[in-house]
Amino acid sequence: MISVEEARAKVLAGIRPVGAEQVSVMQAGGRVLAEPVAARVSHPPVDVSAMDGYAVRAADVATAPAKLALQGESAAGRPYDGTLRPGCTVRIFTGAQIPAGADAVIMQEDAARDGEAVEFRVVPRVGQHIRRAGLDFAAGQTLLEPGRLLTARDVGLIAATNVPWVLVKRRPRVAILSTGDEIKMPGDPLAPAQIIGSNGLALVAFVEALGGEAILLGTALDTMVSLQAMLAGARGADLLLTSGGASVGDYDLVKDAIGAGMALDFYKVAMRPGKPLMFGRMGEMPVLGLPGNPVSALVCAEMFLGPAMRRMLGLAAEVRTVSAVLGRDLPANDLRQDHLRASLAHDEAGRLIAMPFDTQDSAMLASLARADALLIRPPHAPAATAGDPVRVIPLGV
Repeated sequence: MISVEEARAKVLAGIRPVGAEQVSVMQAGGRVLAEPVAARVSHPPVDVSAMDGYAVRAADVATAPAKLALQGESAAGRPYDGTLRPGCTVRIFTGAQIPAGADAVIMQEDAARDGEAVEFRVVPRVGQHIRRAGLDFAAGQTLLEPGRLLTARDVGLIAATNVPWVLVKRRPRVAILSTGDEIKMPGDPLAPAQIIGSNGLALVAFVEALGGEAILLGTALDTMVSLQAMLAGARGADLLLTSGGASVGDYDLVKDAIGAGMALDFYKVAMRPGKPLMFGRMGEMPVLGLPGNPVSALVCAEMFLGPAMRRMLGLAAEVRTVSAVLGRDLPANDLRQDHLRASLAHDEAGRLIAMPFDTQDSAMLASLARADALLIRPPHAPAATAGDPVRVIPLGV
């Protein structure tokens, strides 16, 4: 068996980044940027008002109160076409262009209109309530760099720069194959020895949540003919992901089904749950073989598939951990790194408390669904008591 860290390093070393594709800005949310985004326009494009009020020459309101003649109006999209004359003012609205000759805006709350005259009760400073052209960004300015996972805020920014198309990383194509004579899909009739297969659908959700394109091949029977026929559907994928059949039992045939062309890197990891983990290559395609146990499969997905997909997308590939405080006593650990399902909560002092569940059976999928984190117990960790510092992996997918 190899360590979790060594196994993850081997997986990442066998992963290649995917290429790029062009998408509309409307489709860019959640994608990874592949080239810089530079503004095609300035924002705002001209000097505009930050308030509803009146555009003035500050010199005309050097003392208060001051009364000026109303010369015209400037609204967003309908600027005043003229120059502000001395002793005059222009009614202006938020976002409207500042008239030529004006150098300040007085809020409407500080003014009183009487017919075609306006009285001002405050003395403005030059530049007051004016947003200068290019205040937000200027044409030609680079605003977003490659390798950024685009948020809704980023999409709004890109749209504001007048950029309609962006180059992003292509979605990694992950082919997913489950194995087992006993596996049926949800809704299928069940014989006494059969079970519902959750791994394939859970892994589809995992892959798509991380920005990938999942190709669900289905469930192969525990025969070489069935496995080889279904493996043919993985051609063209960036990664083949199998579930089950990676151990050493008589019916664990995945390695043999892939054939002599399979360059096997490792197939046992010193971790719990998830010892029977396999990684290698089928031609140019990396193959990650997860355990068939549902909890083991998803824990291994968190530890290995997630980093592999982030590496394909050009993102940081490490597994994120945070510090917490142990909520109850734990016995000493053995030679395998443990990943205990746990809940997270803050105590009155604001500390993050990780409370491992009492039962950690790897067949219990419901406890994984309600877990907030995986609490890491390193190999040969000594007994721990409540209040000891620990590291946890927050679960977000």
